[in-house]
Amino acid sequence: MAKTKSAFFCQQCGYESPKWLGKCPACQQWNSFVEEIKQKESAPSTPWQQGSGYKAVVTRLQDVPVTKEARLVTPDTELNRVLGGGIVNGSIVLVAGEPGIGKSTLFLQVGLQLSHVKVLYVSGEESEQQVRLRATRLPYESENFYLLTATNTQQIFQEIKQLQPDLVIIDSIQTLYTPTIESSPGSVSQIRETAAEWQRYAKESNTPVFLIGHITKDGAIAGPKILEHMVDTVLQFEGDRHYAYRILRTQKNRFGSTSELGIYEMSSAGMKPVLNPSDILLSHTGEQLSGIAIAAAIEGMRPFLIEVQALVTPSVYGTPQRTVSGFDSRRLQLLLAVLEKRGGFQFGTKDVFLNIAGGLKVEDPAIDLAVLCALLSSFTDIPIPSTTCFAGEVGLSGEIRSVHRVEQRISEAEKLGLEKILISRFGQKGNITHAGNIEIVPLARVEDVYQLLFG
Repeated sequence: MAKTKSAFFCQQCGYESPKWLGKCPACQQWNSFVEEIKQKESAPSTPWQQGSGYKAVVTRLQDVPVTKEARLVTPDTELNRVLGGGIVNGSIVLVAGEPGIGKSTLFLQVGLQLSHVKVLYVSGEESEQQVRLRATRLPYESENFYLLTATNTQQIFQEIKQLQPDLVIIDSIQTLYTPTIESSPGSVSQIRETAAEWQRYAKESNTPVFLIGHITKDGAIAGPKILEHMVDTVLQFEGDRHYAYRILRTQKNRFGSTSELGIYEMSSAGMKPVLNPSDILLSHTGEQLSGIAIAAAIEGMRPFLIEVQALVTPSVYGTPQRTVSGFDSRRLQLLLAVLEKRGGFQFGTKDVFLNIAGGLKVEDPAIDLAVLCALLSSFTDIPIPSTTCFAGEVGLSGEIRSVHRVEQRISEAEKLGLEKILISRFGQKGNITHAGNIEIVPLARVEDVYQLLFG
């Protein structure tokens, strides 16, 4: 009979300590330790035991055969993109996002679309009737889609052994519990142990598993940090609930690139993949307005055009405001300092508001030039032609630095009917061989941009 063992865990990062600590030495959080029982007196056996007969042996690296992993290609092109080409057999994928962002709807939709494979959807948060009502709003039906409402992992694995599904979707990992751990669902030890059970199941049965997870108020994935290390892929579902567009971003992927993202549009019929994001992220008002510039950005392997909106007004309350949406506020402070030092523009007495249209959050440094031009346009109240776009990084000395994959940015701008694109003169080595109807204007410094557009 095993003795009851307990330990103290940090609820923020999962750090384990034999005694209570006021401050976590790992994440520096105060009052985050709680006591949890690690093992009961009579712990049952592991819920998932298949007995595959696999025995670990030492193998020389050169003797390991190089084979392409088998993938399950879904009808969802955006999901295939962020996963690196499809769902890898035996992989375990963690999907996290804010409540109400559409995680459950997206993967319920994916499960119904895969009508040729047997899909098991395990719901620990909603009843069968709730899932059924949500499924009726989707324009998909499948006879191979099975639903299980349970939170005990032993019961779930018993049903899995009878059903033998080809894909398992867990909604959500924070609601599951294993009887081997005597603590409440959602605790650090429960999340760690249940995730380990699903990892063993995925690898031994070669069945892909999707784990839908919660996030904390700080935006981090709820649970111990080891949860992200145990899974093969981590996807972050982002977006503003007041906008229709959602972004599925890859944070970790052992089977593909980590710089991919997929764009969806939330509609009454579920998540609709956006195949041409440039066309919907630009406003086609037909009016020439100041403070608007178009940037040619790249996220992952996908180029698209975004609209940068800036508003510069005299400060009324003394302390100037700096309000940013969808852009790094510290990067904005850097660009304002460059304009003041290198261009002589006085932004110290101005309120500055910056917005990336469509509710997107973009981290590509190539949009620096568009942000700078939008600020100058609003400062001088001179509109920028709507047929002009920008692609360049701005340095501290006021130089316009080159960015990668300029050819793809130029092609995307030409595809949407733009007539001129401003890029950096440096780093191109004269190898821009794009032949089309768009005018390419290479520039060296911020002063050159000002003279060209507003001089």
